Amino acid sequence: MMGDCRGFHFLIWVASVLCFVCFCSCQFDPADNYLIDCGSRTNTTVGNRVFVADNSASKFLSTPQNVVANISESVTSSNDSQLYQTARIFTGSSKYTFSISGRGRHWIRLYFYPFVYQSYNMSRAKFSVSTNDHVLLSNFSVSSNVFKEFSVNVTSDSLDVIFSPSNNSFAFINALEVVSVPDQLITDDASSISPPGKYQGLVFQTFETVHRVNMGGPLVTPENDTLWRTWVPDQSFLVNRNLAKSVSNIPAVKYVQGGATKESAPNTVYGTATRMNSDDDPNANFNVTWEFDVDSGFQYLVRFHFCDIVSDGLNQLYFNVYIDSWIAVRDLDLSTYSTNTLAAAYYIDMVTVQTASSKLRISIGRSTLHDTYPDAILNGLEIMKMKNLQGSLGNSSSKKHVGVIVGVTIGVSVAALLAGILFMLCRKRRQLPQLGHSKAWIPVSINGGNSHTMGSKYSHGTTTSANSNSGYRFPFVAVQEATNNFDESWVIGIGGFGKVYKGELNDGTKVAVKRGNPRSQQGLAEFQTEIEMLSQFRHRHLVSLIGYCDEKNEMILIYEYMENGTLKGHLYGSGLPSLSWKQRLEICIGSARGLHYLHTGYAKAVIHRDVKSANILLDENFMAKVADFGLSKTGPEIDQTHVSTAVKGSFGYLDPEYFRRQQLTEKSDVYSFGVVLFEVLCARPVIDPTLPREMVNLAEWAMKWQNKGQLDQIIDPTLAGKIRPDSLRKFGETAEKCLADFGVDRPSMGDVLWNLEYALQLQEAVVHGDPDENSTNLIGELSPQIHNFSQVDTSVNAAAQSDVSAVDDISGVSMSRVFSQLVKSEGR
Repeated sequence: MMGDCRGFHFLIWVASVLCFVCFCSCQFDPADNYLIDCGSRTNTTVGNRVFVADNSASKFLSTPQNVVANISESVTSSNDSQLYQTARIFTGSSKYTFSISGRGRHWIRLYFYPFVYQSYNMSRAKFSVSTNDHVLLSNFSVSSNVFKEFSVNVTSDSLDVIFSPSNNSFAFINALEVVSVPDQLITDDASSISPPGKYQGLVFQTFETVHRVNMGGPLVTPENDTLWRTWVPDQSFLVNRNLAKSVSNIPAVKYVQGGATKESAPNTVYGTATRMNSDDDPNANFNVTWEFDVDSGFQYLVRFHFCDIVSDGLNQLYFNVYIDSWIAVRDLDLSTYSTNTLAAAYYIDMVTVQTASSKLRISIGRSTLHDTYPDAILNGLEIMKMKNLQGSLGNSSSKKHVGVIVGVTIGVSVAALLAGILFMLCRKRRQLPQLGHSKAWIPVSINGGNSHTMGSKYSHGTTTSANSNSGYRFPFVAVQEATNNFDESWVIGIGGFGKVYKGELNDGTKVAVKRGNPRSQQGLAEFQTEIEMLSQFRHRHLVSLIGYCDEKNEMILIYEYMENGTLKGHLYGSGLPSLSWKQRLEICIGSARGLHYLHTGYAKAVIHRDVKSANILLDENFMAKVADFGLSKTGPEIDQTHVSTAVKGSFGYLDPEYFRRQQLTEKSDVYSFGVVLFEVLCARPVIDPTLPREMVNLAEWAMKWQNKGQLDQIIDPTLAGKIRPDSLRKFGETAEKCLADFGVDRPSMGDVLWNLEYALQLQEAVVHGDPDENSTNLIGELSPQIHNFSQVDTSVNAAAQSDVSAVDDISGVSMSRVFSQLVKSEGR
């Protein structure tokens, strides 16, 4: 019996050893593991990893000239990381070439710490970093220690990491890693939030890790991660810490087949979480929200790490997950993802839409589908920027400018043009060739083939002001000159059509130059349509096309440059200066004029279909111009009431009647504009899932206060006490009418324009005895001659239609002339 027991214990011991050996053998062993301490004379040990001295690794380096810098020879470092003590400085394009043993996904990790060495101040360095196929950093500069991590799918037997100084600058690097990653780390199992469905192509995608966060837990260092990653705590990203609490149960974590592995995230991540702080309130209704800085103009892979360490049993926890205003996962039950195992580690991948903001919000909140206690958790989060169509992850400079946001807006907005108007153009201009299916890049002349020469500031050509004629066909040399030969440091945005450069013409006019990419899906047909349409639709409140270039097989469009960005950026979220009430009214009036022109200034109405604050741009004088005609469509025929079409638009601004019936009219724009009016008044997002349920939808929330006659309770706090009651009342009534359930009950854009002009007059009117105002602004009764508004509207429309092709616009019909006759009237 004793022998049997000893034999049994021996078998247990053997089994334990075998399990241990199996576990160890299952740990990931990278086929390629290059760790280089650049500029160092000796190897450097960091944790359990050895970075080899750069001199012994110089066999990888090809460079025309470089300088080895050591921080100890120049200044005393306050940074204790040994990898930041030395650097290599490159004065010309240089590259490290690595032999690849195992093709597939690799980390490329770059360490930067700018210090002064001899005549090199590394904080002034500007450079790009790229691989054989992809741009990782473009026009990059740093002012403090920075770590950059990229995930690249290597498909060849070698990998180049190339450092290219910008202009007369230089490049530098402190340390470099090229390390194999398990191919299973990124698979094609992601979902797209818009359009909803499966997202394909992640396997060959290049990513930059923007954020890697351990929710509810401590800092996880590379030594405690099987893939040498750093996970930072989430506290600094929480929008409202009082709504969240941290929980921990690391021993409970289970890695099950079909779920996450330790390569996905360590148990320190899955075993901690941030949870709704519901305080045992069964009626609690809020979201826990995190806000992250991102680069606008890119899509992001967002990986949610989940592990139910808070429930006592299966199917107890249901909650919603949001990305910005989108519902990423509704009524999430982690039990269904974990093969009915409690506390099983799992992750969900979601791909965002192309971001227009520099902020990305992630939220979790209660589900209303099940009658359960309000609760929600998130264990970990990774946000990875995806390369764009040009194979670039650029725009990673540490400096941000408003112009970048404007450029992205123009570049993305105008790239997809007036698709619906193409039908009208084909009918009116049948002599134009049908080029929609052509793949060739051939010159296209709009002005009868005549090429107008733009004078060079370096030549004796004819000097021409862009403002003198907006229809110029620019020679390629003039465009090169305007963009400093397409200087990459002048790139302000990247859209589906190509890159957008900030430029300056020889007469000093600032422009946004969009250079088509021959590989883009948006080709010659759109190029021609864009020129045709924007050269005809001229209005001071529509973003203007200045010219184009079709030489040398190029497709280049040149637009006016909008200095002050988007209306949305000045309302919330970007830290830009707040606008006064008068400025806001004038911007609304300008936007209404632009939309009124679209609706009435041509033989058939043009319906914008994407009216929102992000598509209203502001010039240097804060004059508003409507942009982004990518969803626009021609209106109904004279004998029709609507256009039947698929529903398109932006969430929160979409006309509910259009959504229900799929019947589009100009009144759909009016509804969207009504939402913008409340957005202008309240200075908050139109959809904000972080707020209590009754406040999430701005239009619904504002209408409740409007119906109670207490709209003043929800205005932007910066406007408190600065809006005259009559002006606010008229503004609120106008927005209310725009949001009528049925289009037939909504005013026309002409009516909206009149009422906004009147709200401005009421704001500037003088209350009797107020010494601070000019008495000449007094508003009184309506003059009998203009009491019939419909007659005035008709005259305005007739004036607008009398000369559609004119560059001048109907806003030349001055509303102030009419309002100079007003006395004590509420208007309409």
